[in-house]
Amino acid sequence: MELSILQLWLPVVVGTILAWIASGLIHMVIKYHNSDYQQLENEGSILDALRAGQQKLGLHQFPYCGDMKNMQDEAVQSKFNKGPVGLMVLVPNGMPPMGKLMAQQISHFLFGSILIAYCATLALEPGADYMTVFRFVAAVGFLAFGWASIPYSIWFGMQWSMTAKYLFDALIYGLVVAGAFAWLWPQ
Repeated sequence: MELSILQLWLPVVVGTILAWIASGLIHMVIKYHNSDYQQLENEGSILDALRAGQQKLGLHQFPYCGDMKNMQDEAVQSKFNKGPVGLMVLVPNGMPPMGKLMAQQISHFLFGSILIAYCATLALEPGADYMTVFRFVAAVGFLAFGWASIPYSIWFGMQWSMTAKYLFDALIYGLVVAGAFAWLWPQ
């Protein structure tokens, strides 16, 4: 008998909620991501300069180089060598819209759990034993929730320690979703 993704609605919902709770515990109770961010030494003057420039929202590269061909230009090379070199994300002014951000985070876990359920329907049969379901869903969950964070360290300079923490988060999310799927797997 082939398994339908609709048969996995309950593990998807429970896995989503458990991953969201785990995320809340990680970020609001354990708080090991607090060390991911550093304050600029001269934050006030940098913020004043950004305000004066009326920068657009989004991801900014400095020094800016819109085409890799320009990397051969000595003036561009000089800017990179002189530094600083970095990326900066500008978001709207004001306090973070926590309701919207939490809804997006739970949507992330929901869609991730739906994709995990889809993969599980392709590989597992109804009545599969607990550990078979758990191992498969944990592996797919880890990939779904974490693997894409690695290029941020490769290409964008995010510290590898931050990537390691995000991968650890992904492992936790994968494990709690796997527990929900294994527990509620159709017989």
